[in-house]
Amino acid sequence: MKKIIKTITLTALVGLTFSCNNNLDEEVFSDVTQKTYEYKNAYQAIGIVYANMRGLFGHTNYYMIQETTSDELVMPANASGWDDGGIFKRMHLHTWNSENPQLANMWDALYRGVTNANRVIEQLEKGVVPVPTGVTREQLVAEMKVARAFNYWLICDNFGNAPLVTSTSTVLPSKTSRADICNFIINDLTTAIPLLSEENNKLYYGRFNKWGAKALLANVYLNSAVYTGQAKWAECEKECDDIIASGKYKLDTDYRKAFTTVNENSPEIIFAVPFDENVAGGFFPEMFSWHGALKDKVLLQASPWGAGSAKGVPQFIDTYDPDDQRLANTWLMGPQFAANGTTVLVGSYDQDKKPLIFTKALPDGLFTGEAEGYRMNKFDVRTGSRYDLGNDFPYFRYAQVLLMKAECQLRSGNASGAALLVTQVRTRSFSNASKATVTGAELSQNTKYQYGFVENYVVTNPGNTQPVQFGRFHDELGWEFAWEGHRRRDNIRFGVFTSKSWLSHKPTGDDRSTFMIPQSVINSNPKLSN
Repeated sequence: MKKIIKTITLTALVGLTFSCNNNLDEEVFSDVTQKTYEYKNAYQAIGIVYANMRGLFGHTNYYMIQETTSDELVMPANASGWDDGGIFKRMHLHTWNSENPQLANMWDALYRGVTNANRVIEQLEKGVVPVPTGVTREQLVAEMKVARAFNYWLICDNFGNAPLVTSTSTVLPSKTSRADICNFIINDLTTAIPLLSEENNKLYYGRFNKWGAKALLANVYLNSAVYTGQAKWAECEKECDDIIASGKYKLDTDYRKAFTTVNENSPEIIFAVPFDENVAGGFFPEMFSWHGALKDKVLLQASPWGAGSAKGVPQFIDTYDPDDQRLANTWLMGPQFAANGTTVLVGSYDQDKKPLIFTKALPDGLFTGEAEGYRMNKFDVRTGSRYDLGNDFPYFRYAQVLLMKAECQLRSGNASGAALLVTQVRTRSFSNASKATVTGAELSQNTKYQYGFVENYVVTNPGNTQPVQFGRFHDELGWEFAWEGHRRRDNIRFGVFTSKSWLSHKPTGDDRSTFMIPQSVINSNPKLSN
């Protein structure tokens, strides 16, 4: 695993050298240039495409945009800070604008992924990159087209209409419709998948094999009605069936195993973004969710930022069954203790110190107390961790494949079949088998979520009270995938994102289902506009 990450990191540094060396006449201050560097094999070349994915995570990029614009997480200000000119509260309120830094960061990271993939595809097709034994040039090109499709899927999902660039040409691009981008992704994936390896081994960990590509395609089909206006439930279910029938993956018996520091051996992970605290950083949810006093909880080498900010929306927390082990396995709550077993205390002076006890309730989504709100407990923070965590991010896992198939069946009229799949996923999180079992009728019920506007800890205005179709299934997705970057997309697909109120959020219009192009991008390309 570390060898893979070191190769990816080296290649990323070389790639940065390429991107910065635009002036062919400028003086070069490094021995490594595009002309002098020679790849020993194609794995070094493709490394930058995967390494770039690490840039999607953080508190001001793709990852937290998916969570804090949804009804699951919020990042309010508190006495330790976190207002930052309102950039976080605008995500919760859906009042972001084209100058919100989160949008520019996400756009830049995704189009870097596209640009790197385009460059490597051209290098492979021109034969300038040596191909190792055991794999063909065509297979590597197919893999890079899948990686490019991954970036374009997130562009399509988040920005809608956007530039579609498939070469290293410097011509400024115009926008392509969201439907056309979606169809481009589907075409590239369906063409590439037959060429991909079916192996699930160390060589393909953190890379797209056939099953990772099918999981990506299933996600595109799952959201096709949002992207194109045309539902593709049968197509999505077929991709899920292929993954299930492969026998390459299975549910981990322990829900937490897929999120531990050493999680690359989880049989559940289909495609992961690898991280390493020493050589491949970029994943640090404890830093922006935990209270600074929790440095002593696991002897962290860096103090979390102030009182922390990212915390659960109480209305979402209230939907959990108290016997659902995913509640405690996802959220840090109640009294906090140091590594030596003593109570964690907070306060400016000794006489004012008091135990740190995380409470569920929030007065609103704009300004909260330092101990208010449950925090991140999903990803293991090992004792002695550095700022960056070494947990690989399980982007596609087997539980999602089962629940994508379940949703397709539910929406296609097979509620009983959907219930069997949902029960299969729930079983490991309930000690009581009867609690784990769910019926098709239950999945078709309205959500348990008490939507409405909150003031002084109380829901004062319920807002839109129309039932959510298959709302209970929407709840199931929330309980299984909290903190995994799914919630915004699920909210949109179930008609919640632009219609319901939660905490301090009120609906602001259907145009909020996508983000505008960052102003910095428009300024640099006159062919683009919002």
